[in-house]
Amino acid sequence: MNKKLIYNILNIVTVIITVAMFFSCNDNLKQVQKIGISENEPIGVAENINLKYTDSGRVTANLLSAKMLDYSNRDFPFNEFTGGITLYVFDEENKKSIIVSDYAIVYSNTDLIDLQGNVVITTHDGNVLKTEQLYYDQKREWLFTNVPVTFTTKQDEIKGNGFDSNSKFTNAEVLEVTGIISLDD
Repeated sequence: MNKKLIYNILNIVTVIITVAMFFSCNDNLKQVQKIGISENEPIGVAENINLKYTDSGRVTANLLSAKMLDYSNRDFPFNEFTGGITLYVFDEENKKSIIVSDYAIVYSNTDLIDLQGNVVITTHDGNVLKTEQLYYDQKREWLFTNVPVTFTTKQDEIKGNGFDSNSKFTNAEVLEVTGIISLDD
């Protein structure tokens, strides 16, 4: 009898341990993937980037950057371009506009791009926007800032504190204009 009682107790204990282990297991794939990766460190680093975007076989943009840090392992993922960017954008007629900045950050969840430091946009038709910070909303295709800007067209050089425009610059507006200089041809 003693052996049977011990055998039953061992079976009960084994069942209890198995059930406890079953209920304590979680799907911790994300935690396992993060092992060895600090949340403050990028999950990837790319250097000397030359990335071309195409649409229907036509190059629509060409991104050049010295260094990109990939923080897609964060709760609010982003890519940081610490070496600055040069972006060539080609319209439907293959006319090129150029965007340059010392630093850029792209937020994946919001499709917002934050350009910082010596931001210069030169459109294919000769308009030039200069500022220290500019945001681009990729969903709305909208450019905006609330810091000082200089916007040069063929006719005028306009200075102000803020800028709003669609991506094609067809309705570009300098906000809080502080000065306009008419340019002679």
